[in-house]
Amino acid sequence: MPKVEINVPDHLDVQIAQLVEQGEFLNREEAIEELLSTGIRAYKTSGPMDEEEPGYEEDGMMGHEDEYVF
Repeated sequence: MPKVEINVPDHLDVQIAQLVEQGEFLNREEAIEELLSTGIRAYKTSGPMDEEEPGYEEDGMMGHEDEYVF
């Protein structure tokens, strides 16, 4: 399996760590792989967001500039 290195904002790192601590995933690697796969499936299902919806690309769904929407 190819290895990928990414940088994520602190708030996403905390959320991933919490999911692992809560037992949703066995470890960080499994959490990131599953969350990324789920995001890609959701993106393929819904397609890219319409550019007519204001604010999501600039501010992120929760108001963070560096938050990505899948």
